[in-house]
Amino acid sequence: MELNEAIKGRKSIRKFTSKKPDWRNIIEAIHSAQYAPMAGGLFHMKFVIVDDEELIKKISTWSEQAFISEAKYVVVAVSDSSIVTTPFPEKGEYFSAQEAGAAIQNFLLSLEDFGLSTCWVGHTNEEKIGKLLKIPEDYTIEALFPIGYANEMPKTKKPKADIYHILYFNEWGHDRMRKIEKIESRGPEGY
Repeated sequence: MELNEAIKGRKSIRKFTSKKPDWRNIIEAIHSAQYAPMAGGLFHMKFVIVDDEELIKKISTWSEQAFISEAKYVVVAVSDSSIVTTPFPEKGEYFSAQEAGAAIQNFLLSLEDFGLSTCWVGHTNEEKIGKLLKIPEDYTIEALFPIGYANEMPKTKKPKADIYHILYFNEWGHDRMRKIEKIESRGPEGY
């Protein structure tokens, strides 16, 4: 799959078929997260793959999202910001959040490339899920990702705004490039 197709094709899926994905594809998607940019080259993410149905049901309940229970796998993305805050005490928390987002986006695009579907779930009871999965208290659960094969076809995503409503040139508020006049070719030398 082309990268542009993966970016534009990725959708949040909340209904899954009963077909169980190949766990090796999920591991490859997690591996792709390691290629995200990291401050100081310090990777601070860890992932827990859950395939136990009872654990998935509890995660679903504690996230207040019933659709999670339909997934065959749930991946829990976890960060240890101390890895980043130690060398970067003033900006480490900021860098940690950026790095988590970058790693997760790589993971999501890789899942898309494997034909797998998920939904980024940020609303969850971190304390209960952390205890359930024995995640150390000083780690942060960034998000949950129920994974399966899509059993729904959401509408095609379109940009939420015209590019010129979110893009500025050279300074804030300067929202248009100068109109480029068509330059006519006058021969091979440009005369």
